[in-house]
Amino acid sequence: MPLCARFSKTVTATAAGVALAALGLLPVRVAQAAPAAGAGPAGAAATVPAGGGSLRIAVIDTEKILLSSAAGKKAIAELKKAQEAKEAELKFKQQEIKELQDKMTQGRLSLAQDKLTEMQKELEDKEIALRRLSDDATRELNKKKDDLLGGIDEKVMPVINQIGHEQGYTMIFRKFESGLIYADDAIDITPSVIQRLDAAAAAK
Repeated sequence: MPLCARFSKTVTATAAGVALAALGLLPVRVAQAAPAAGAGPAGAAATVPAGGGSLRIAVIDTEKILLSSAAGKKAIAELKKAQEAKEAELKFKQQEIKELQDKMTQGRLSLAQDKLTEMQKELEDKEIALRRLSDDATRELNKKKDDLLGGIDEKVMPVINQIGHEQGYTMIFRKFESGLIYADDAIDITPSVIQRLDAAAAAK
C-alpha cells in the first residue's frame, strides 16, 4: 500500500468534516539499539542477529507525518478550504429549495393550480440539480484529496529511502499497518522524516 493510501485514510476520516480524527494503530516489540549518529532518540533502531549480521529496524507514523509536517498541514488546509466552499454552495441550493417549498405551502390555497404545477416542476428540477451538484462535489473533493496526498507521498518516499541508506536500516515499517502489536518509541524515525521534509520545503 503506498503511503498516500494511508494518508488518504486519515483525511477521509477527517476532511469530510475536516476534523482530524486519531486513528487506532497497532505494531512488534523489537530489541532496541543505540541511536544512529546524528539521529537523536528518533534514530534508534532495533538490532536482531540475522545470519551473522544485524537487522536494523525502524518505523514511521504516517498519520503524524500528515498532521505535523508543513506539507501535510498545507494539504489539510487546502482540503478544508475546498470542502467549505462546496458545503457553502450546497447549502445555498438547499436554502433555495426550502424557500420554494415554503412558498408552495403558503400558496396552496391561494395560488392557481397551473402556478402550483409550475412551482412543483421547478422544485423537482432544483432537487435533481442539488443531487448532481452533491455528486460532482464528492468526485472533485476526492480527486483533490488524491492529488494532494499523492504529492506528499512523492516527497516522503525519497526521504525515507535516504534515511534508510544513511543510517543503515534493513527495514522500515509503517508503524500501524505492518501487523505489529508493539514498537518502542525509540525506533520511530518519524521526527527525522518530518524534519527533512520541512527543511526541503523551507529551502524552496
